[in-house]
Amino acid sequence: MSTVVATPARRLKVFLQGQIIIPDWVDDLDPFCHWRLSDNAREQGEIAFLNNGIWVDLSMEEFITHNQVEAAFDFAIMSIVIQAAFGRYVPDRMLLKNAEANLSTEPDGLFFKWETMRSGRLRFVEKPGQGFMELEGTPDLVLEVVSMTSVEKDTVLLRELYWKAGIAEYWLVDVRDGKLSFEILQHSLGGYVSTPTAEGWVASKVLGKRFQMQQKVDPLGHPQFFVVSAD
Repeated sequence: MSTVVATPARRLKVFLQGQIIIPDWVDDLDPFCHWRLSDNAREQGEIAFLNNGIWVDLSMEEFITHNQVEAAFDFAIMSIVIQAAFGRYVPDRMLLKNAEANLSTEPDGLFFKWETMRSGRLRFVEKPGQGFMELEGTPDLVLEVVSMTSVEKDTVLLRELYWKAGIAEYWLVDVRDGKLSFEILQHSLGGYVSTPTAEGWVASKVLGKRFQMQQKVDPLGHPQFFVVSAD
C-alpha cells in the first residue's frame, strides 16, 4: 500500500489504524528529517519526502523481484568498490537528504567516492547516542529497484528529484512480470539520459566498469539474478 500525502501550509495528522504515523507539524523538509530521526518516527515501511508530498509505502518487500535483485547489485558493486578502495557503497535503509531537490528518501542503494565526502558535497548526519543515521547532500550514484507499489515514485518522481540533486548516475532496475530492465541514467543538462547498451552491457562512468544483469533458474525453479562486470 502506497500513497502520496499533499503538504499544504497547514497539514493534518496522518493516521493509520488509529495511530498517528505523521504528526501535523511535519510540513516541510527540515521538520520531516527531524521527525524521521526522532524516537517517534515509525520504523516499519518507507516514508519519504518528495518535494511537495510525503510518500508512504507500508508494503512488504517481495523476495524474488526486489530483495534478491537488490542483493545481486549489492554484491556486484561492493566487490568492485572494496577491491578498488575509492569509495563506499551503502545498501538500503539509509536516509538520504538533499535540500536542493527538497528530498528525503531511502534509496535501495547508493555509492559515494571519498572525494565527494571530503569536498563536502555529501556528509554524515549523526543522531546523538546512535551514530550516523542519515546522509545529506549528493552521492555519486543511486540505485532503485522498481516494485509494484513504487512505479511512479521510482520512474517519475525520483527520476526528476535525483536529477535536481545533481546525482551523476541513477541505476533503475525492473524485473517484474518477466521483464529484465536495467538502465544506467546519466545526468545531463536537460535531465537523465539512458546510457546506450552494447550486447546487453551498460557502462558506468562513476565506477569505470561495464555491467550486465543476467537471469538463471535456481534448483527450486525460481528466477535468480546475477550482475556481472567487465572493464
